[in-house]
Amino acid sequence: MSVKDILDKEDFSKENLITLLQSSGEDRLLLFTRSGKIKADNIGNKVWFRGLIEFSNVCGKDCLYCGIRKGNKNLTRYNLSDEEIIEAAKFAWKNRYGSIALQSGELESPDFTERVEKLLNKIKELSRGELGITLSVGEQKPEVYKRWFDAGAHRYLLRVEATNEKLYNKIHPLNSKHSFRKRMDCLKSLQDTGYQTGTGVMIGLPYQTLDDLAGDLLFMKDFNIDMCGMGPYIEHADTPLIEVKETLLPLQERFDLTLKMIAIIRIMMKDINIVAATALQAIDPIGREKAVKIGANIIMPNITPGKYRDSYKLYDNKPCTDDSAEDCQSCLEARVSLADCDVVYGEWGDSKHYENRRQASGYRLQENPDA
Repeated sequence: MSVKDILDKEDFSKENLITLLQSSGEDRLLLFTRSGKIKADNIGNKVWFRGLIEFSNVCGKDCLYCGIRKGNKNLTRYNLSDEEIIEAAKFAWKNRYGSIALQSGELESPDFTERVEKLLNKIKELSRGELGITLSVGEQKPEVYKRWFDAGAHRYLLRVEATNEKLYNKIHPLNSKHSFRKRMDCLKSLQDTGYQTGTGVMIGLPYQTLDDLAGDLLFMKDFNIDMCGMGPYIEHADTPLIEVKETLLPLQERFDLTLKMIAIIRIMMKDINIVAATALQAIDPIGREKAVKIGANIIMPNITPGKYRDSYKLYDNKPCTDDSAEDCQSCLEARVSLADCDVVYGEWGDSKHYENRRQASGYRLQENPDA
């Protein structure tokens, strides 16, 4: 079946998706044109900022691909003070970012739960409830997710990184702290709690096939996600997977596959929020703009205090670690403009998909100031 015929279908089979992922030349252009039109029709030319605060690189996990893994002894560990986090949140609020994203290594402890809860309450108070808050702090118990939700977090990104359990087990240690089933259970718990629930995968992993990537896309649609954050796998020198570096696709191929994944998920899930990952810019200087043009509608300016940014390296060659928060904002505004889009200020930019899912389920959740 041709790419054109596939794109005219309502639903895609795994074989259809593999054909789209293999597209090149005119077929690739057809795919990107279709995804760009679907974004324009359903989202418009809008892009929302999520001010990213990477508040700690202390992690209790040892994922084999990650630069901040617990076993990396070559990394300077840091933990922002509450005051530093609050100041970063104030910057976002004063500059009319609709939302912030609090991200850290994965920790599970009563102290961590309480700290995040207190921070959420403080940020809601300082912004008079105007700042939306996304959390990305890993696997937790359902009651912890509920506490944070009640404290003001309304979006949660928990990337699964690979939805094929066999592949997942190849890129994680085989122990109870790195359970595929627990990851999936946590995603379901987030959705049941009422969060706008996001996940995503790495593209170009060792051992990964196009069949795996097609399965990832089908999983995200079947799970009914509200947000998608996925990017190219970029290796880190201080990780076990560096040993198989020679088996990897060239960086440009990983980049191109990522764009196709973004385009396809936009076509499959017309009204979700899709992040233009920073890792795209690590490969292509205008990588994020390219993602915005073909489907992405969320960008995450880094507002972490500058002296810490170089220590939150999930992968090598992370871009923009020397930029100030102000520089990052100005740069990204220009980049969004190059993609013929406009940054929307002062709005949460909630996922339309979530709103539709909420109404269908009869949820009565946190008030959205955009409404």
